[in-house]
Amino acid sequence: MQELQSLFDRYTQAVYEKDAAAFLAIFDENVRVFDMWAWSYEGLAAWREMVTGWFANLGADRDVVTFGDIRIQQSGDMAVASAIARFAAVSEKGEELRFLQNRLTWVVQKKNGVWKIIHEHSSGPVDGSTMKVQLRR
Repeated sequence: MQELQSLFDRYTQAVYEKDAAAFLAIFDENVRVFDMWAWSYEGLAAWREMVTGWFANLGADRDVVTFGDIRIQQSGDMAVASAIARFAAVSEKGEELRFLQNRLTWVVQKKNGVWKIIHEHSSGPVDGSTMKVQLRR
């Protein structure tokens, strides 16, 4: 389980450092991502394009990601992990500028002794009266 928990830590560190290579290293080459902001990304090349744009758009700011309510279910070389992710933009001075939360689910597979995310799904519930996505729990 510790190996799977470390994926959350590696994700957090890579995002904070805006290190696309480290971020993408936790994903499988054939990853499928159902993202909060786009219908889907098919494969690591498409996901790389999104990540590169995300990190570049931050400019001097950084995103601090924290995960809560992490749940991991493992069976052999497959696992499912879910969590509530909080993305906070912080300035160069470390001041929190804004944040959002979303629900995150990973399907993870151990390949050649290494756990890789083969599917990611992020979402937020929709308020039925306004049809707006709720970005805070």
